[in-house]
Amino acid sequence: MLEKTTRVNYLFDFYQELLTPKQRNYMEMYYLEDYSLGEISELFEVSRQAVYDNIRRTEKMLESYEKKLKLYDKFQQRVTILAELDEVTENDSKMQQFITKLKELD
Repeated sequence: MLEKTTRVNYLFDFYQELLTPKQRNYMEMYYLEDYSLGEISELFEVSRQAVYDNIRRTEKMLESYEKKLKLYDKFQQRVTILAELDEVTENDSKMQQFITKLKELD
């Protein structure tokens, strides 16, 4: 469950601008602010089932965007490569400066 939550949070970070305001609100409240489905449904005066359906549909959309654009996959690859570079060049201060700059970009 934690792995799924982490993945959805990353996908949301990468693709939230492609979502509607309502989708963004539900996802932020559910995944980032840890609201329950019931709490969200009360705030928006809709059924708990409507919130659940919207969140599941939005998760599928995020996965669809990732399948096409692969931003999260590329991010993970960059993190892995930077970690390996960091290890290989730990005694080279100039390289370490470049690695730090690259890490700050993400």
